[in-house]
Amino acid sequence: MIQFSRKVDCVLLGAALCVLTALPLNAQDAFSPIVDDKGNISFPDDFRLSMVHLGSWFVPDGGASGFHDVYTEKEAAEAYRKTGEFPDGATLVKELRASQAGDYSTGAGVNHATGELKQWFVMVKDATERFPDNPLWGDGWGWALFKPDNKSQNVAADYKTDCLGCHIPARETDLVYIEAYPTLK
Repeated sequence: MIQFSRKVDCVLLGAALCVLTALPLNAQDAFSPIVDDKGNISFPDDFRLSMVHLGSWFVPDGGASGFHDVYTEKEAAEAYRKTGEFPDGATLVKELRASQAGDYSTGAGVNHATGELKQWFVMVKDATERFPDNPLWGDGWGWALFKPDNKSQNVAADYKTDCLGCHIPARETDLVYIEAYPTLK
């Protein structure tokens, strides 16, 4: 049996206490910092700086036209690479930006994103069905839609009518269209 000195024991105990104080105060904090105890999803401020870019879509026409840039936490992308699934609590943010076309040295009719933000879709992975009575949670995800004029309000009311219809074709990939996300490969 190895005997440690009292000084080493104190150092180890102090390190263990530091680790324990760095843990979230409750299980809800460990789940997602943007979800409260009732399942309300907040807009993830500064996500462009704190998350990784998974990939982009370009929609040429219609109400959803423009660039759709998608982000997640670095840890969620790493977990997906290992397991092929988003981990519990992972956040996906899809930001829609208007586009503009012009002629550039790379070609004619080249599209680029503008500063005009259209909306954000936010999904939070929920592997344990935490909020069965909340109409914005189901099918393994929490769902939210935020508009530029008020990022403090989720304007979605029921994921089944406001969100799910667009995601049904991606049912086999956990309701996420992953083919445009090279970061996950």
